[in-house]
Amino acid sequence: MTRFAQLVMGPAGSGKSTYCSNMVKHCEVLGRTVHVVNLDPAAEQFDYPVLADVRELIHIDDAMEDEALQFGPNGGLIFCMEYLVQNLDWLREQLDDVEDDYIIFDCPGQIELYTHIPAMKQLVEALQNWNFRVCGVFLIDSQFMIEASKFTSGVLTALSTMVNMEITHVNILTKLDLLSKKAKKDLDRYLDPDMETLLQEEFMDEKFSHRFKKLNQAVAKLVDDYSLVKFLPLDITDEESINDILLQIDLAIQYGDELEPREPRDPEDLDPAEENVDSGYDQGE
Repeated sequence: MTRFAQLVMGPAGSGKSTYCSNMVKHCEVLGRTVHVVNLDPAAEQFDYPVLADVRELIHIDDAMEDEALQFGPNGGLIFCMEYLVQNLDWLREQLDDVEDDYIIFDCPGQIELYTHIPAMKQLVEALQNWNFRVCGVFLIDSQFMIEASKFTSGVLTALSTMVNMEITHVNILTKLDLLSKKAKKDLDRYLDPDMETLLQEEFMDEKFSHRFKKLNQAVAKLVDDYSLVKFLPLDITDEESINDILLQIDLAIQYGDELEPREPRDPEDLDPAEENVDSGYDQGE
């Protein structure tokens, strides 16, 4: 049986847990059952129900307080994720108890885990062996992405994650609801960017050292020529924004291809919140 998963990644503070919470609530409106697994051993709180919590297996305090290990926060987090990979039977037991086939994994915010440390890649390979179709969902805070130099840094981080994870991938700019009106007007330039143009404008304003001009132009040309990185906007106050992202992810992992179209419901039976977000999938419930 094919199962489906979102692997929610991104830097600390990019809104991963908020994304998971709102995606669960949105799916409830659609009549879809979605479960969340917390994979962050340093998580302090979240407002969604969890199917499984890695802190029941290992907590970051276990690594930091162990006198033999004496890890700091970063080393402790890496140790915890490597420990999880060494004990994947625990995770499989948690997932095997669930009949529903759509799982969202809320991952830690340490970017090294996605760019050059193999633990998350090994987790993905295990999920694929368990018949999951996995979509990487990489979140970046839009408030730090409205200048060309910062945007370039974010693009390279997303690209590094895409290359390392080797899975279907969706990049998202989060926290649009917190942007100023002026920033929102400029945002379209960054959703489907012309990198060379963005950097050239910044060079003209002399915000960027000309020593790095050729290097950045080469990187920008690479991203532009191969259309490697694009972003979807997320405004958690806008149900249509959340639904657009869910549809993109569903298409990426071919969710719904094997489901029967459900019978149209009488408009009088619809909850007002459902009228504009009905997904058209039969969940067999």
